[in-house]
Amino acid sequence: MNQFIKSLGAVLVFAFLLGSCEKVENKIYYEGGTPPVLTGSTTAVTLSVPNEGIEVLKLKWTNPDYKFTTGNSSQDVVYQLEIDTAGGNFASKTKYVTSISRNLEKSFTGLELNSILGNTMLLTFGRRYTLEARVTSSLSLNAVPLVSNKVTFTATPYAPPPVVEVPAAGTLWATGNAFGSDWKNPLPAPWDVTQRFTRVSNTLYTLVVSMPGGGNYKLIQEQGVWGSQYHMIQGGTWESGSFRKRDAEPGFIGPPTAGTYKITMDFQFGTFTVVKQ
Repeated sequence: MNQFIKSLGAVLVFAFLLGSCEKVENKIYYEGGTPPVLTGSTTAVTLSVPNEGIEVLKLKWTNPDYKFTTGNSSQDVVYQLEIDTAGGNFASKTKYVTSISRNLEKSFTGLELNSILGNTMLLTFGRRYTLEARVTSSLSLNAVPLVSNKVTFTATPYAPPPVVEVPAAGTLWATGNAFGSDWKNPLPAPWDVTQRFTRVSNTLYTLVVSMPGGGNYKLIQEQGVWGSQYHMIQGGTWESGSFRKRDAEPGFIGPPTAGTYKITMDFQFGTFTVVKQ
């Protein structure tokens, strides 16, 4: 009987070891891949209003060919495309990044690329830049990333039409109970001077002004007229947000405490900021 039990035990141990070996043999291992090779359609992009609707740049890259012990990967590959200024080493806070699934290319119209350079990367309009692009491929959950070579191209972003229509006469005032003037329109002296914005550029206006704390305000571009006013888009705060030209609510929110504040209105991007001085 003891001999039978010993024999049975040996058979079970052998079966267990055999099963374990089979499991090891069935494991899938990553055997490698090839970093994508990136190419660009041009090294000198021309950006202009006539080119807004046409393709000005196409970036293409090769398949990384991820390989496993079972053959080529059947998983979807995700590509992260980055564009940064030369010398930024793809570490700039305002670099452009987008994810692309499966496709091995990305095309840009003049309008799209100009918007990326000016609105996303915040590059100076009218200045020629040298830019770099690269692609990083990966499997699910950013597994086994492979980084491509860099391609370089030049481009000069131009100023697109402002997001918000600029004051027609180049004048802008603030009025409301967030100021000493209360809601007077037109503004009498001295508020017609102390609450008038300085025109820094065609699309940028600033005002340094004393505010009592609390209240609301709106911006007018013509004394005595409410119909062409500017007001905050809902969701903004007293410190920042977006605005538009419209005779409607809500107004801008005054800061919570009294002090001297600098209000900056950026019509190019349709945004405003309020900073205590």
